[in-house]
Amino acid sequence: MSSNLNNSLNNSTDANTSDTILEVSGLNKAFERFALEDVTFSVPRGYIMGFIGPNGAGKTTTIKLILNVISSDSGKVKIFGKESSASINEKIGVVMDAPMYVDEWTVSDVEAALAPFYLQWDSDRYAAYLRQFGIDANKRIKELSRGMKVKLQIAVALSHHAQLLLLDEPTSGLDPVARDEICDLLREFVADENNSVLFSTHITSDLEKTADYITFILNGRIVFTGAKDDLLESYARVTGGLEDINEDHRKLIVGYREHRTGFEGMIEASKAGILPRTVLVEPISLDEIIIFMNKGAVVNG
Repeated sequence: MSSNLNNSLNNSTDANTSDTILEVSGLNKAFERFALEDVTFSVPRGYIMGFIGPNGAGKTTTIKLILNVISSDSGKVKIFGKESSASINEKIGVVMDAPMYVDEWTVSDVEAALAPFYLQWDSDRYAAYLRQFGIDANKRIKELSRGMKVKLQIAVALSHHAQLLLLDEPTSGLDPVARDEICDLLREFVADENNSVLFSTHITSDLEKTADYITFILNGRIVFTGAKDDLLESYARVTGGLEDINEDHRKLIVGYREHRTGFEGMIEASKAGILPRTVLVEPISLDEIIIFMNKGAVVNG
């Protein structure tokens, strides 16, 4: 990624620092075979931030650091302008790929177990969300579908008046209808401009429909943070015949790959004009950006 692009991304997020709900600054965490390095991004109030990257890039580790599940080696996390505390944690709702509830609990048992931990727990609101989501309060957790378990976690988060939702792969394995329902819930949530979402997922089509901002992590480092449209407009997909390009052209192409009929890869949009006219330059998807960036990282070390 070029330094000019990095500068533009920093400028796009700095404008919002006076009204951010989550600020992550210089987080570092070293493990035996992996490390987060200087992870820095912020989530503006009233928006959905997509958190993307290939498996093992550091998304879940970052979320655990935000939640103080593990401690960082250095760096800071501020939520609502303050460092973590019991009062701040009450305003955070967490939605995982699978809920940490006992399988034998009923949905009513979930409320009985969790309500004492939240000063602002709202039983009427919990009951209303169960009705809205079509969840039977007498059903056991093990009897709920995967989609219902995700909705139950959202119901819990909204029933203690969370203003920041942290989602870690909640739509993985859901069918398109269930995923669309979850995305609709998130859009409704941020319709209140006091609320925000950090949505970690590898299903980038969900983010293309819902996210306003994107933070892209690769090998423990942030390679992009800014407006989703800025990322999509900064790169293009390129394809062509091997005879269309020379070695200098190949060096500009991220994730360059040859196949039987030619080549494919990704290029910074500002450099696309350098390529010959015989090369096809097309809009790119978030999914393709992740794939080509990951290939480029592997190739370039």
